[in-house]
Amino acid sequence: MTLSRLLVCLILLTLPVSAIYARVDTLDVPSVAMSRTLRAAVVLPQRYKKIKQPLPVLYLLHGGGGSFRDWLTKTPDKTLLQRLADQYNLIIVTPDGDPTSYYFDSPLVKTSQFETFISKELIDKIDNTYRTIRDKKGRLIAGLSMGGHGAMFISSRHPELYAAAGSMSGVMNINTATWKVPADFAKSRADNFAKLIGPPKEGDAPYPGYTMVTLADKLKANNLPLILDIGVDDFLIETNRNLHRQLMENKTPHDYTERPGAHTWDYWGNALPYQLLFFSKILQGNGSLVTD
Repeated sequence: MTLSRLLVCLILLTLPVSAIYARVDTLDVPSVAMSRTLRAAVVLPQRYKKIKQPLPVLYLLHGGGGSFRDWLTKTPDKTLLQRLADQYNLIIVTPDGDPTSYYFDSPLVKTSQFETFISKELIDKIDNTYRTIRDKKGRLIAGLSMGGHGAMFISSRHPELYAAAGSMSGVMNINTATWKVPADFAKSRADNFAKLIGPPKEGDAPYPGYTMVTLADKLKANNLPLILDIGVDDFLIETNRNLHRQLMENKTPHDYTERPGAHTWDYWGNALPYQLLFFSKILQGNGSLVTD
């Protein structure tokens, strides 16, 4: 290593992370639909001020029991989102989705209208605050667990808004009887679904239209690029395999991967870069990837 490069490395080591990577904003996002204000973190690439073109946006959803800060504070690499934002010149938005909303518009709970919040109110706030590509070709959505369900569900209902959608360890069936979890946890989530969307119907998919294993034909009709992955030791793996089989049977193009791992931040910290690689190819293909 030359002396000049060594000096640069030493300088970088002495700088705070905020001086090396892009800044992270915290926004208050009013929701008319829910008559309250929620929060979102916004990761801007380091070159945001220098790049004059509008930038693509990834909406990255948290899991059950989580908050808008999870993706910034719980991954093993605490700079993961900043590095990915810098690598792809991408704005990453991590909104609050409440602990157990599952990103529906609840017909029963007025303060839980997260489909509207994510697909309308949040997008409007981000597009009016930052220099974004205000078109589906520059907009992506993904998430983990509950957020994986949310990304797939919202994009299935609003394919006109997103260029692609992704799920990491997603809840592809909200029938908790299909989850490999303790009975008390399954009951608590089942009670939550009944509170949000009413009593379940009979069968393996008691909430048709609200759960992804009942929406495979919708995904085919939308023709949206999809990426799904899950760890082989994850308690939701059978629900993901079920949806994957349906998508294979109805010939819906999608990227599906099973990797070593469980329902953990170690797994999601490893999975996200693969999803960004997939998304970057979509953005490159439609001319929305900013490379200069």
